[in-house]
Amino acid sequence: MTDPQFLTTETGRKIAYHLTEGKGPGVVFLGGFMSDMGGTKAVYLEEWAKKTGRAFLRFDYSGHGESSGVFTNGCIGEWAADAQAAISTLTEGPQILVGSSMGGWMALLVARAMPEKVAGLVGIAAAPDFTEDSMWGGFDAVQKVEMAETGRVALPSEYGDGPYIITRKLIEDGRENLVLRSPLSLPFPTRFLQGTADADVDTSVAMRLLEHVEGGDVRLTLVKGADHRFSTPECLNLITKTCEKVIARAKF
Repeated sequence: MTDPQFLTTETGRKIAYHLTEGKGPGVVFLGGFMSDMGGTKAVYLEEWAKKTGRAFLRFDYSGHGESSGVFTNGCIGEWAADAQAAISTLTEGPQILVGSSMGGWMALLVARAMPEKVAGLVGIAAAPDFTEDSMWGGFDAVQKVEMAETGRVALPSEYGDGPYIITRKLIEDGRENLVLRSPLSLPFPTRFLQGTADADVDTSVAMRLLEHVEGGDVRLTLVKGADHRFSTPECLNLITKTCEKVIARAKF
């Protein structure tokens, strides 16, 4: 594995990334909450891009992976700013955004902030507004009191990497970056992939997202039995096939 390169943003955060040169439109992978660019989907997509001669970018948000910063100091708005900085600085022309879980929310925020840089979008178990709808909405009275008194709540993780520390900053900043409460235009090929056995993002979230966004080329594919990781050989193949279809329909 080669060492990453680093981009220093205007805010001084150092963003670790791997960039593959190739033809456009390039593909940008946006990872999930507490995930990093070394995950199965990101690496698989990079290998696919290299085989097909496609430009490809994967990176770590601040506080994730090899980028600078502490995870618990971060928030949705800062991570979206990291994504925008990486895309605007490191890529040429409109890109195909591939967002996994929280990365799906990031992709939607990028599309809203800089639509001229987006030629298409693929969401994988996309989790828009999860800090409000899933986290805060799922807190009981005791947890809400704990958040008010200590500024944080620990949630168990099913992925073996310790509890998730949810901060007041994360919740409050998340409210400033919601995408399901106001019109959201996606005027380019958009595909959402969702597993029916996903224990983290319910199928109802995918349906709500599908109904909410505005666009003439938006589709949702449900995969029976697929979980949140969406990383079986069949799911990985579906991701690349979906990217190829979006690229074929994209205007750039």
